[in-house]
Amino acid sequence: KEVSAGTVIRELAYLSAIINHARREWGIGVPNPVQMVRKPASPQARARVLDEDEVTRLLLALEPSGRRNGWTKPAVQLALATAMRRGELLSLQWEHVDTHSKTAFLSDTKNGESRIVPLSSAAVQVLTELPQHNSGMVIPVKFFTLDAAFKRACRRAGLENVRFHDLRRTAITRMAEKLPNLIELAAVSGHKSLMVLKRYYRPTATALALKLD
Repeated sequence: KEVSAGTVIRELAYLSAIINHARREWGIGVPNPVQMVRKPASPQARARVLDEDEVTRLLLALEPSGRRNGWTKPAVQLALATAMRRGELLSLQWEHVDTHSKTAFLSDTKNGESRIVPLSSAAVQVLTELPQHNSGMVIPVKFFTLDAAFKRACRRAGLENVRFHDLRRTAITRMAEKLPNLIELAAVSGHKSLMVLKRYYRPTATALALKLD
């Protein structure tokens, strides 16, 4: 009653993993009660993708002026151009960016593996126009700072139901037009599972209809 079905499923998975570890690794002879719990139905996967007008309005609302954080707009631009996760963008260091070979090296990702991200011309342009902070970070802001600035920009732009992670879904949907091969698309996005990647690719029925002509 207090949290979403997805939260319940994740927390039950945490408990089950802890108990199974104790049984398997430490020899503690206790049953796993989580196996007897009926889990709620999995929530429908989020499908929010920004259209071109929404992206334009968002970027306009991110134009630095007054006390606005000047790093939020390039962070959003890079998210849309690379499909990087927010944590990956905030951990990216200049020493791992090569604009000549158009690549960026991520030493630590959500999957626990490093990967090299190919950079489009749009991404390279954003990077070349960025000042290099003395910290060595490409986007030298904290997670919560970026999150708060992004939410304020969405309100200014009149965008509803938009999260920063939706930029990744938007980027992948755009990239799918240029990279119809799912293996290549997964190499860019960093997905190990094509089933998970499929949830991120959200073409409209109209766009698919045009391809059928």
